[in-house]
Amino acid sequence: QVQLVESGGGLVQAGGSLRLSCVSSRNIFNFNVMAWYRQAAGKQRELVASITSGDNTNYADSVKGRFTISRDNVKNTVYLQMNSLKPEDTAVYYCNFAVVTPISRLRSDYWGQGTQVTVSS
Repeated sequence: QVQLVESGGGLVQAGGSLRLSCVSSRNIFNFNVMAWYRQAAGKQRELVASITSGDNTNYADSVKGRFTISRDNVKNTVYLQMNSLKPEDTAVYYCNFAVVTPISRLRSDYWGQGTQVTVSS
């Protein structure tokens, strides 16, 4: 079983920065895609950013130019650097690691417990 532990959330003023971390209990080379999602109160969970095993990154339009996803293979950690934060970034942020079986293309998803990010205006 894979455990993902997030940290780094908190309360910050608009324009500030936070860095979220997600530590995996398994070597991250085992995963095909690692991502951050967020869910604001009363809204559906949405993809914020993702990074593949080949280091391809993808961002939601709302965070492009402000957020950066990265990984540290030695520490088995994926980060989300969030700059120029806005009140609308307020949400619970979840890390998600996925394994896709090569032939069957079956996907197994693993989730962290979530960390609250609150941006005050």
